[in-house]
Amino acid sequence: MAPKQKFAEGEKVLCFHGPLIYEAKCLKSVTKDKHVRYLIHYAGWNKNWDEWVPESRVLKYNEANVQRQKEVQRAHSTQPAKTKKTPSKGRKSESAATGTPGKEEAATPAGKDVETPAAGKASKTSSKDAPADSGSDQPKKKRSRLDLSIESEEQYLAKVEVKIKIPEELKVWLVDDWDVITRQQKLAILPAKLTVEQIVDNYLAFKKSSKTHNQAKETVLVDITEGIKEYFNSTLGSQLLYKFERPQYSEILQEYPDTPMAQVYGSIHLLRLFSKMGPMLAYTALDEKSLQHVLTHIQDFLKYMVTNRSTLFNLQDYGNATPEYHRKVQ
Repeated sequence: MAPKQKFAEGEKVLCFHGPLIYEAKCLKSVTKDKHVRYLIHYAGWNKNWDEWVPESRVLKYNEANVQRQKEVQRAHSTQPAKTKKTPSKGRKSESAATGTPGKEEAATPAGKDVETPAAGKASKTSSKDAPADSGSDQPKKKRSRLDLSIESEEQYLAKVEVKIKIPEELKVWLVDDWDVITRQQKLAILPAKLTVEQIVDNYLAFKKSSKTHNQAKETVLVDITEGIKEYFNSTLGSQLLYKFERPQYSEILQEYPDTPMAQVYGSIHLLRLFSKMGPMLAYTALDEKSLQHVLTHIQDFLKYMVTNRSTLFNLQDYGNATPEYHRKVQ
């Protein structure tokens, strides 16, 4: 039975793009492998930036979500310069980023480059696909236009599904996590005792200590691990949280405005990322060889998490939500 579609063709919506939310319109929808995707046009932007997105990135256009859009924009604008990309020519203006349409010929929604961190870092071969403001001296304008042009429906449907196999030893923690958050209505204690950044850095140190380690492997490992952090930072707010956690996320953004979320959240949210990363990777510009290379490293990282699961996962890392918090959720 095909899943029910939440949004109609032609409907005005809001859509996540990286960490920000934009006014948009659903042009078309397709269902593949029981997953619904929508062809999105960002209001005020050239149709070259239309794209297929999963349903999880689309929001109903209503007063509550418009307010959420403004809150996300305010939180993003307070991030330190070192965590942002340098604006490139044609980048959407600040007024446009908060919902006011810019000129139709503008190049890209701000934050467009945020969504391809791991893809652009996966290997030396894929680094050529980096955004124009990445600092590289090599010409990339023509390549960028080719990679980011809209796919036809046929191209979308022809894409191969990318699956990341979550080890059974870790699946049980995803199930427990769902139960603790949604049924028991508890929250992860933040900042985490062991943050995503610390876990990733510990994995890198572990791999460096291997007897088979060399400089070439280190370069690739650094790219992969940095990519994981960036993927986490850019997708946490839009794809990795349960509804019950959203008020907590808003509070964290206000309390740590200058801090990447990989330095606040911990292992269970990182595990959620890997459970959703397959479809994300399927829609990157990676060629098949580079994609398989990335998947090999991700599976190795998951093996590392299995080995260290007694340190990474503990039900004591959750706490009860206050009555005041419960009122916010309602």
